[in-house]
Amino acid sequence: MTKQQDRVERNTPDSINDEIELQLRDNIRKYATADKSTMSQRIAELEKEWYMDRMLITNASTLAGIGVLLAATVHKKWLILPGVVLTFLLQHGVQGWCPPLPLFRKLGVRSFKEIDRERFALKYLRGDFGEVSADLVSNPDKLFQAVSK
Repeated sequence: MTKQQDRVERNTPDSINDEIELQLRDNIRKYATADKSTMSQRIAELEKEWYMDRMLITNASTLAGIGVLLAATVHKKWLILPGVVLTFLLQHGVQGWCPPLPLFRKLGVRSFKEIDRERFALKYLRGDFGEVSADLVSNPDKLFQAVSK
């Protein structure tokens, strides 16, 4: 890949990154000729999309909380669950990888940077940054290349 990858992308198999990139390219192509209202709706959807770090933090805190609750009410051995989950979360924070990451990526969970690239491209196409180049609207692959660097 020519663009600089973030730590989530670096720790994801190329085949999955390629699928996510293809989806991004398809989305840019699809919305390149859409009206501003449709683009605004998509941008609003992107603002609400859960990105990888948010997904991992939410799942880890939920599982850790369940483990603590079960340890308090059922058996102390349940403290193993928050110990394991928090170790995975620490590993993700330090290395950018943890065991659930490949599963979430396979399910299509994107990094914040990947979502932001699509959002930026749509804002450009909507005209948020000034006049839109007709060349980029007629050839969205050029816009995709521009946001991929």
